[in-house]
Amino acid sequence: MRRQPWIRSAGFDGLWILAPPFLALLLVAGLPAEYRSTARMPVWAWAGLVVLIDVAHVYSTLFRTYFDANRRRQLSTVLWAVPLGCYALGVALHWAGGLWFWRVLAYAAVFHFVRQQYGFLRLYSRHEAASPRSRRLDTVLIYSATLYPLLWWHLAEPRNFTWFVEGDFVHFNWPLGRQLLTGAYGLLLLNYLWKEIRQWQQTGHLNWPRNLLLLGTAASWYVGIVLLNGDLAFTLLNVVAHGIPYLALVWTSSRPEAAATRPWWHGRYGLGLFLGMVVGLAFLEEGLWDGLVWREHTGLFGWFQQLPTVASPALLMWLVPLLALPQATHYVLDGFIWRRRAQ
Repeated sequence: MRRQPWIRSAGFDGLWILAPPFLALLLVAGLPAEYRSTARMPVWAWAGLVVLIDVAHVYSTLFRTYFDANRRRQLSTVLWAVPLGCYALGVALHWAGGLWFWRVLAYAAVFHFVRQQYGFLRLYSRHEAASPRSRRLDTVLIYSATLYPLLWWHLAEPRNFTWFVEGDFVHFNWPLGRQLLTGAYGLLLLNYLWKEIRQWQQTGHLNWPRNLLLLGTAASWYVGIVLLNGDLAFTLLNVVAHGIPYLALVWTSSRPEAAATRPWWHGRYGLGLFLGMVVGLAFLEEGLWDGLVWREHTGLFGWFQQLPTVASPALLMWLVPLLALPQATHYVLDGFIWRRRAQ
């Protein structure tokens, strides 16, 4: 029997990397109809999804970079140049216009989300002796599973959800374009299904993690963006399917087999320390956003309401890129820390 290419184990990967999109789909199926087709978002859902998962997963990058002595040495220049460059670019974009800042940040986030799924695909294909054509088809499908819904979104009227702020994505309502995209995507899915059936017939083997990854990605992105039109449904599918696997990957990839070489956050209370730190930093960041800029969740961030609201465009030009710096840095550093030579 060929071994399945688990990252850590069948149980760990299945629960924390492959199951989240399917769990999110089950939760969405149980939502009241109003939350599947409106912009309504309960405060508790926003706190659980945005603060505890989405923003928290951004700070897990610290454990893969600044908190890791080996990578501080390997990426010494990158670790100071990236945040400095992101902040300078952010200020310049905000000076050109607030929408330009959010638009560039939104597309950077999209790139990060799409590339994460490709990265998992490569991990789950690493033991396969597949033909170049088969590998190309897998690659095209994982990109299409994310890019098809995103392109469909761009070719539709504005939805009941946004990535960051209203207008951050460019929209051009083109029904025919959406139909053409859907047809091409359907043919690609059928081609992949036929390839997997033939491979199973010839070898008696199916790569379960790769197929579950592709299925979960395709289903969660399609349902959250194309099939449904609700902010809660989109956020739940988008955040859970992305943030939880990322947190799991950071945790397990920073856990060497030899106990003597394990980092300080893998001690007796390591997991609690890891989660407590990323959640605490996420709450602090969102509290600063709410107190200084948004003022949207005053009940959740009561103490932060004592901060002065910043309304001056000249001050926001410096403040907004600073508050968004952990996120922007996370997107860029992610392109460095998962390269094979940095493992």
